[in-house]
Amino acid sequence: MFSPKAPAVCAPLNAQLAYRTSDIAVNPLPPLSLYVHIPWCVKKCLYCDFNSHPLRDEASPKDYVEALINDLEAHRWQIQDREIQTVFFGGGTPSVFDPSLIGTIIHYVAENFSLSRDAEITLEANPGASDRTKFEGYRKAGVNRLSIGVQTTHDQLLEKLGRVHSGKEATSAISDAKFIFDNINVDLMFALPGQRIDELKTDLSRVFDFSPEHLSIYQLTIEPNTWFHRYPPKLPDDDLASEMQFEIESIAQKYGYTQYEVSAFAKLGRQCSHNLNYWEFGDYVGIGAGAHSKLSDKDGVKRVVKHKQPKRYMDAVSSGNAVVSSEIIAADALPFEFFMNVLRLNGGVSRDLFEKRTALPVGLVDSRLKSLEHRGLLTLSDSVIKTTPMGMRFLNEVLQDFL
Repeated sequence: MFSPKAPAVCAPLNAQLAYRTSDIAVNPLPPLSLYVHIPWCVKKCLYCDFNSHPLRDEASPKDYVEALINDLEAHRWQIQDREIQTVFFGGGTPSVFDPSLIGTIIHYVAENFSLSRDAEITLEANPGASDRTKFEGYRKAGVNRLSIGVQTTHDQLLEKLGRVHSGKEATSAISDAKFIFDNINVDLMFALPGQRIDELKTDLSRVFDFSPEHLSIYQLTIEPNTWFHRYPPKLPDDDLASEMQFEIESIAQKYGYTQYEVSAFAKLGRQCSHNLNYWEFGDYVGIGAGAHSKLSDKDGVKRVVKHKQPKRYMDAVSSGNAVVSSEIIAADALPFEFFMNVLRLNGGVSRDLFEKRTALPVGLVDSRLKSLEHRGLLTLSDSVIKTTPMGMRFLNEVLQDFL
């Protein structure tokens, strides 16, 4: 989405901060979310670089759910006194799991941890790996927000992406979901191989006609370790991709959606609470193969990563340690970590949130912020730091100032 060229950046942020890691304990603690990773799919898509694997008999879903619960228990000492605000089942394709298994996890969290009474509980579902009966099962199990991976409604484009569903199955899934859930998200992609702008407009029209509460739409990028990386398709050029981006913003506005994040549009009051917690540098505990956690405590802000391969992850949980790496983020890395998230938000971020989330004085980055403002990439007030439209377009380059 972002052009490869931008105004020149300043020298990197001085790494010789006068703060030791032990001095940056975060207080009060940020909101807490739970992420649950389901690593299996019916088929690996050609563009996908997520930790997902084709369905095999290497492990039973029931055994995996047991591992998830044991993995969560290993975090009890970190989160037992904190309320979980949101739960997100991601993948992979969580809808390959039976609703009863999803319900087992939700029930365990609710019974054994502090789960907010109005917690947003999202499950990702793909057409071709779910149906109306499953949707009804997930709703009864406690899921109250469904995210449907449509990507496009055009059969020829779905085939190029390696998706397993058709355009008709995609729109049928949205229709079924609307009867069962009062909060759904639709995932779309743009700048697909050979995609024309009229095809994108048709995708948006077909989706918005169902009036979903939320739309996530991403530009296709070629990532390492994917089929597309080995065999690159011909993608729309930068000019066409930019034109598509402008069309998305214009059409979404006409249908009554507000863009609140780089890739997210929502009706009033329907922003994704789980993702907002990410973008506002909140805390989250991740369970499942390859899951990441970001947790704050008296020692600072910690990143935790689990074993990636499902079978190895399950074996590691059984042996008492599913963690591959665990480290406290150094003080000189916190500004980049913070702004990498919050600058995605169209409405900006309050200056005091930087201090709340990092326990560092905002004056530490004032010179960087003022330099970016001078170059037209940020707007600053006494209370809010906000990316300009140009800064949003060159977001990757803006972030280099905080490295």
